[in-house]
Amino acid sequence: MSAYSRPGIPSLDQLGSGPGSSPIVLRLTIGSRLRKLRDMAGYTPLQASERIRCHESKISRMECGKVPLKARDVQDLLELYGADPKEAEAAAGLVEQSNEPGWWEQYSSVVPDWFDKLIGLQEGASVIWTYEVLLVPGLLQTPEYAFAVAQAGFPLADRVDIEARVKLRVGRQRILSRDDGPRVWALFDGDVLTRKRVGSREVMYQQISHLLDLADHPRITLQIVPESFVVTAGTPITLIRFPVDLPDVVYLENSFDARYLERPRETAHFRALLDPLSTTADTPEETRDKLVEALKLYR
Repeated sequence: MSAYSRPGIPSLDQLGSGPGSSPIVLRLTIGSRLRKLRDMAGYTPLQASERIRCHESKISRMECGKVPLKARDVQDLLELYGADPKEAEAAAGLVEQSNEPGWWEQYSSVVPDWFDKLIGLQEGASVIWTYEVLLVPGLLQTPEYAFAVAQAGFPLADRVDIEARVKLRVGRQRILSRDDGPRVWALFDGDVLTRKRVGSREVMYQQISHLLDLADHPRITLQIVPESFVVTAGTPITLIRFPVDLPDVVYLENSFDARYLERPRETAHFRALLDPLSTTADTPEETRDKLVEALKLYR
């Protein structure tokens, strides 16, 4: 994965309405800014907690973006840390934005708590690096393919539930058409196009045609991974990077829950798995050729 330079955490009055304004990423950015200012001012979490009359652990949770923020708390801490008054003035509006519900909450009946975070992180991402073993990556699926996937994955769900899941998936894909949308680097097993068929021949034809269209997208890179590397990685991996200097996040999902890894040692491990995949996988040009050949199978 090539290095993407990122600016440091800006002062709060400099934060705009770009991709970092995703509520969850905005909360992470505010928390990281508070931590930086606290360190610069030389206060411990305990000393900071005394200012806003809370338990010491709340300061850590605020700084890690793990709890909803209160404007008064943020403004009081900024004042304690000697921040520019402009930051305190901007804080109230930014905190309000960080607590706004995401558009996906209308699908709360089909969005488990552990998946909610992923959508918010991707909404505010600058780079999404994803590897899939069994399926076309979710951000690249057609509605018909997504419907077939949902039917197979949730055999007890009724049609209304399945359609809600498809609408959610299609809604997530809006980030691809945003002017400030993320760079998407998608790697997937070539068997996804042939032996691991999802739905009807028509569904597969539409899906592969869609991938060919996406191959021309200026911010999307598609690569087919050699079969010999599938066992090496073994599981779907999504690595998310942000437009400001926040830690990368690795997302690992199974059928019933997911893990979010943020520690540098953990994310470095998965970057070390993804790097050889991207360098050994078919080039985008070779991938396009294989997509064209796969399309012929479903005519």
